[in-house]
Amino acid sequence: MPIISAMLKGGMQEVFNYLSAHVITCLVPAFFIAGAMAVLVTQGAVIKYFGVKANKWIAYSVASVSGMLLAVCSCTVLPLFAGIYNLGAGLGPAVTFLYSGPAINILAIVLTGAAIGWHMGIARGAGAVVFSIVIGIIMSFLFRKNEVSRIADTGAFANETTEKSPVFLVVFFAIMVGILIISTSKLAPWIKIAVDIGLINSLAIMVHHYFYKGEFESWMRETWSLVKMIVPTLLAGVFAVGMVTAVLPPEWIARYVGANNFSANFAASLVGALFYFSTLTEVPVVKGLVDLGMNQGPALALLLAGPAVSIPNLLVINRVMGFKRTAAYFMLVVVMATLTGWLYGQYFI
Repeated sequence: MPIISAMLKGGMQEVFNYLSAHVITCLVPAFFIAGAMAVLVTQGAVIKYFGVKANKWIAYSVASVSGMLLAVCSCTVLPLFAGIYNLGAGLGPAVTFLYSGPAINILAIVLTGAAIGWHMGIARGAGAVVFSIVIGIIMSFLFRKNEVSRIADTGAFANETTEKSPVFLVVFFAIMVGILIISTSKLAPWIKIAVDIGLINSLAIMVHHYFYKGEFESWMRETWSLVKMIVPTLLAGVFAVGMVTAVLPPEWIARYVGANNFSANFAASLVGALFYFSTLTEVPVVKGLVDLGMNQGPALALLLAGPAVSIPNLLVINRVMGFKRTAAYFMLVVVMATLTGWLYGQYFI
């Protein structure tokens, strides 16, 4: 009974911490961005740059570095991923974006370098970019037979959208990304509130002057649709992770990842891919484990697998692109993090 009580308490505490720390500052802006994408960005534009027939160099290059300016976690990126995937983006570029979004943001790389060492920060940044592209290409190859029909179906059932000028779209989405960045920053609360109010007022002016009749309502409907699809599953996953972490001492992890071998790197990758790490919190967690004796190789494996994948993340991805694709994505992340961590510990330390 004490264990069950501790697990339930841990699950509820994890959900409370998640809601208090993430919903307003991360998920809410992300949902509005994704909803606006569904209404303002035409299917043709997404398919042109990210579809199966798009220029692969452009598609994968843009998707792989997309997370550098976004301090988002594996759960916050989900509405954005679902948005571009449902609009007709190819599986490969969409998965590349899914991984890169939370894996390579500049804040995380800089914090990793400052806390653990710049060799680790550089390895994490370079590894994440290569990771995202390789995983996306492999996913695209594995499920290539289904992609053409999926995107054809997406286009067939697409909602009609009114074309907006590129300048308007750049400014509009830049403002919303600015809200996301400011809201997740370490600025003083009064500064964040003041800047966000100014940015929201700018959005309101653009909506008033440049939105056609019904577009704002469509934006809100798309946003709410994503919320209903993602949030319940997400919170259930967060609760499950909290139950497990409540009874799993961190010292156990350090005990089994003290050497740079395949089993240690695999254990670090698997733990990282299952357990939830909020934005930037993976750095102090790994730093603490390194101080407890964790080897540098498994540390990198955990940094590569942890921020991009988690149980809540996987549950939602399963709803977006199905079990087979989700399972393949999960296994690719674990295997590549294992190999990268082992190679790093073997040859670069």
